[in-house]
Amino acid sequence: MSHLEPHKQPVTTLTGIGSQSAARLEKLGIHTLQDLLFHLPLRYQDRSRIVPISQLMPGMTTLVCGTVEFTDSIQRGRPSVICRIADASGSLSIRFFHFTVQQSQQLKPGTLLGCFGEIRYGYNGLEMVHPEYKIVSAAEQLLETTLTPVYPLTEGISQSALRKAIKQALTLCLTSDSAITDWLPANLLTEHGYPSLNDALQTLHNPPPHLSAEIINGGSLPALKRLVFEEFLAHHLALLQGKLAYKSWQSPVFDINQAAKQAFLEGLPFRLTGAQQRVSSEIESDCRQAQPMLRLVQGDVGSGKTVVAALASLLALNSGYQVAIMAPTELLAEQHFRNFSIWFAETGHQVLFLTGQLKGKARQATLGALADGSANIVIGTHALFQDSVHFHKLGLIVIDEQHRFGVHQRLALREKGQHGGLRPHQLIMTATPIPRTLAMLQYSDLDISIIDELPPGRKPIATSVISSERREEVIGRIEHWVAQQRQAYWVCTLIEESEALQCEAAEKTAAYLCQALPNVRVGLVHGRMKAAEKDAVMQAFKNRDCDLLVATTVIEVGVDVPNAGLMIIENPERLGLSQLHQLRGRVGRGDQDSYCLLLYQSPLSQAGKQRLAILKESNDGFVIAEKDLELRGPGEVMGTRQTGQIQFKIADLERDRDLLELIPAAAQLIHSQHPNVIQPLIQRWIGHSRHYAEV
Repeated sequence: MSHLEPHKQPVTTLTGIGSQSAARLEKLGIHTLQDLLFHLPLRYQDRSRIVPISQLMPGMTTLVCGTVEFTDSIQRGRPSVICRIADASGSLSIRFFHFTVQQSQQLKPGTLLGCFGEIRYGYNGLEMVHPEYKIVSAAEQLLETTLTPVYPLTEGISQSALRKAIKQALTLCLTSDSAITDWLPANLLTEHGYPSLNDALQTLHNPPPHLSAEIINGGSLPALKRLVFEEFLAHHLALLQGKLAYKSWQSPVFDINQAAKQAFLEGLPFRLTGAQQRVSSEIESDCRQAQPMLRLVQGDVGSGKTVVAALASLLALNSGYQVAIMAPTELLAEQHFRNFSIWFAETGHQVLFLTGQLKGKARQATLGALADGSANIVIGTHALFQDSVHFHKLGLIVIDEQHRFGVHQRLALREKGQHGGLRPHQLIMTATPIPRTLAMLQYSDLDISIIDELPPGRKPIATSVISSERREEVIGRIEHWVAQQRQAYWVCTLIEESEALQCEAAEKTAAYLCQALPNVRVGLVHGRMKAAEKDAVMQAFKNRDCDLLVATTVIEVGVDVPNAGLMIIENPERLGLSQLHQLRGRVGRGDQDSYCLLLYQSPLSQAGKQRLAILKESNDGFVIAEKDLELRGPGEVMGTRQTGQIQFKIADLERDRDLLELIPAAAQLIHSQHPNVIQPLIQRWIGHSRHYAEV
C-alpha cells in the first residue's frame, strides 16, 4: 500500500476492483476510497425481519420465508415458473419469467426458501415477481443485522459488488488508527446535535435495524443532515474564499467627477428614484477602493437597474477605463446597446456591440477598437469573453441577468481584463429577485444591493386568470384594445425543451391570430430567427408599426415598449412564478393601465390554481420569488437543467433547504476561530471543480 492516507487511496487498492471496474466507477465520480464513502445509498431495504405472509400488503417490499409447496411451469402466454411457498400464516406465489431448468429443479417441495421483493396482485392473489431468493436450512440465516443500502449504479457495476467495495472502504478508512479526519469543530457538532463524521458514515452505510427505512429515506436522520451541513458549508466557504482572494488583488480606483455625473443625469428623460440613488452610492463607494468591487444588484421588473449600470460605467469611463457589459441574449444586449448609445451620445464615449453573429471585417474592427482602446464601452453576449477578445484597459465588468449564466462563468470572468496587475470591478445585475436562502448559497461571494422602489407613476398590472375555453373573448379584447391605439403581446409557451417546437407553436399561433384579427397588424419573434429579423420586428413594434407581437419566452427580459399594455400568456401553468412575473413585466412600463391575462389549459389542478392566484394578487417580485420557492422548491426555482449552477454530491436543495439558514453563522465561526479547516473542507467536497478553480 502507498504512503497515502487510506481515504486518499485509489479504488484499485480494494480486493476485486481492477482497472476495468475502476473505469466504470469513474462514471459515478468515484476515484478514491473517500469517494466511495461519500457515495450514499439512494434508499434502504429492511431485511432484518421476516414478515408473516398473512400480513403482506400490495406495494410492500419485504422479506418472507416459506416452504415450497409446489413448482409449476406455465407455457401459455409468456412462459413462466410459479412457485408456491407457505408459512404458518398463509401462502404466496413466487413468479419467474426468466429462469433455467436448474432453477426450477432447485425449487422442489419441502425446500425452505427466503424471498425479498415487492408484493403485488397476481392471477391467484398476492405474488412476488422475480424476487431475490435464497435456499436456507433455517429462517435465521436470512436476517441482516443492519438495513440494506441500495446504491446508485452504473453499467457493469452490480449492487453486490458496490456493497462489497464500500464495506472494504469503511473497514480501511474508519478504523480507530486510520479514521478519516473530521474537520468540523466539536462545538459546532454539539450545537446542532450532529454525530462525528465517522459515526455518520457508518450509520448511513449500515443503519441499525431499529431506525425506520422511511425516516432515513426521508432525509431527517442526523447522520445525513451532518454531511449535508458540511457540504453546504464547504460551498459557502469556497465562494467566500474566492471573494477574499479576489479582494486581495488591486483594482483601479475610480474618480468621482460630480460635474460629469450631473450633466449625465440632466440628460436623462427621467429622475432617479431614492433606491437607485442609494445603490449608485454603494457602487461609488466600492469603486473608490483599491480592491475590486463584487456587487450584485437585485431589482424587481422595471425598477431601473440599467441606468444604475450606466452610472457605474460613467465612473469607469471618466477614470480612463473601459467597460464590458454582458447580457444573456442578443435581444437584451441590443436593448442595452440602444439605451447606452442614447445616454452616452453627448459624452464622447464610443459604444460598440459584439455578439457571436458579428462576423468578418466588422468583427475585426470591433476587436481592434477594444484592443487599442479607441472604444470605451462594449455591450454583447458571452462572446465578449472569448479568448479572441482583448481589452486595452478594462476597469468594469457588468453582467446582466446573472442567473442565466452560472457560478463558474462568474468566477471565470474575474480573470478577464487584468491590466498592469489590476483586476476590473464587477457589477452583477438581476431582475429575478432571489429568495434570501438561495442568495446565501449561490451568491455568498457578493455584496448585495436591492433596488426596492419602482419609478413614480407606475401602476400595478391587473392580472386575470382565464380558461383557454374563453379564447374568443380574449381575441375580442385584443381587437378592442388595438382600436384604442394600444399594443399587446401574446406569449406562447410549450413544455417541450425543443426550441424548434416552441417556435413552430408561435408561428401557428401568429397565423391563427392573423386570420382571427384581420384588422390587426401581427408580428412574430422567436429564438430561431436571425438577429436582424428579430431586431426588425422589435423595432417595428417599438415604432407602433405592429399592434400585436406574438413571441416565445425570448421576450422575458429586455423589451421596453411603454405603449404595450396588454399581455396574454398561454399555458402559464407550465412556467414558474418568477418567470411569469418577468414576462408580465414587459407591460406596465408607462403611466397607463396595463393588464395581463393568464390563459390556462383546463382542467387546472388545485396547486396550479394556487400558484396563479399568487401572481394575480401580487406585483411584488420579492414576495413572488419567496412563494415560488415554497411551492416549487429550490431546484426548480434555480433551474436544475441550467448549466453552471452549483452541483452537490449529497445535499438536495429541495429536501435540505432548512439547513441553509445555519450556514452563514457556521462559516463566520470557521473563519474567525478555525481558519485551518477551510481548505481541507473545500478540497473534500469540491476538489478540482471548475466552479471554484480560482479558490
